[in-house]
Amino acid sequence: MTSRKSSKPPQVVADEDVMHQYQDTEGHFSLVRNFRLADLVTIMNGVCGSMSVFSSARYLLTDDIDHLWTALALPLAGLMFDFLDGKVARWRKSTSLLGQELDSLADLISFGVAPALLAFTVGLRTYLDTVFLTGFICCGLARLARFNATVALIPKEKGKAKYFEGLPIPSSLGLVALISYWVKNGWIEGQQGLPLGSIVLWGQEGGRGEVHVVSVIFGLWAAAMVSKTLRVPKL
Repeated sequence: MTSRKSSKPPQVVADEDVMHQYQDTEGHFSLVRNFRLADLVTIMNGVCGSMSVFSSARYLLTDDIDHLWTALALPLAGLMFDFLDGKVARWRKSTSLLGQELDSLADLISFGVAPALLAFTVGLRTYLDTVFLTGFICCGLARLARFNATVALIPKEKGKAKYFEGLPIPSSLGLVALISYWVKNGWIEGQQGLPLGSIVLWGQEGGRGEVHVVSVIFGLWAAAMVSKTLRVPKL
């Protein structure tokens, strides 16, 4: 008899050996028993993103600027947990497929949904604005899915990938920093208005054809996240 060789690349097989599989059981709290310390840190990233979303909503309800500043600060706190979970996983020498999926979902909240809602909160509220913001979120979602599907195939150095394909989704904190600058200068809805104003592509002002010029920034950022040719070296 001839032995059957795996059709998967050696790196993929190696990664699967390192990753702890999800142990599904019929017992109570089986999900909790599968958590590792790094997974709990990852969930805190998701907590920060969720609280940012709610803080943006509170600002829309109350116009209290403190809620807006809180919403702007929380994604940065999420990034700290995003860095920390990897360090904890390496310290504990324990990674899991569950943790990989948790990391992507938490990143989507903190660095996809939360920044998009912040943009809406400060003034990107027309129909076309929300199309750009929806595209931004969905491109972030697609980028994370591609990363999970291809991470084992990316060349590695000392166990870590050499580069990102496309902008990593935490780079959206650059957009959060830009929004913070607008808030500091009063360039938001209800004050001086967004920089560069808006243009009407069709119909009347205030209609579905109006779009703020700065929405294009979110569109370009979305395209950069899903780019196949843009390679960002890992630090």
